[in-house]
Amino acid sequence: MKPLTVEIIAYAPTQYFHCQHCEVFWKATDTGGVKKFHADALETSIPSEMMQEYRSLSDWVLAAVERFGGRVTFKIVDAMSLEGVLKSLRYRVRRFPALVIAGKGTPIGTDFQKAEGLIREHLVSSEGG
Repeated sequence: MKPLTVEIIAYAPTQYFHCQHCEVFWKATDTGGVKKFHADALETSIPSEMMQEYRSLSDWVLAAVERFGGRVTFKIVDAMSLEGVLKSLRYRVRRFPALVIAGKGTPIGTDFQKAEGLIREHLVSSEGG
């Protein structure tokens, strides 16, 4: 049976890099400035409360992957990306994180029990019982 794909629209930390060739060059010639730049960029790309929420979401996803044993795959979509904005409009979600399962968007916030319940419901209904 094909695994259930669950998309999660959430605010996600973003980092910007030079092109791959330039990154190699800068890393080879730099004395730590590039590493510091990337660390600073990651630290300031999202407010600390949102970063903590993202870490909690990430921890839950990693645990859920193990719990569902290959029956579910997850895709994280940054809510601030073009894809995230379009999916938010398409699935009519305005609060994040939100799950998209079988074409239906549902805001979950930090209620991961609700998220697991929605996933389990869909798995049971798609498995026929």
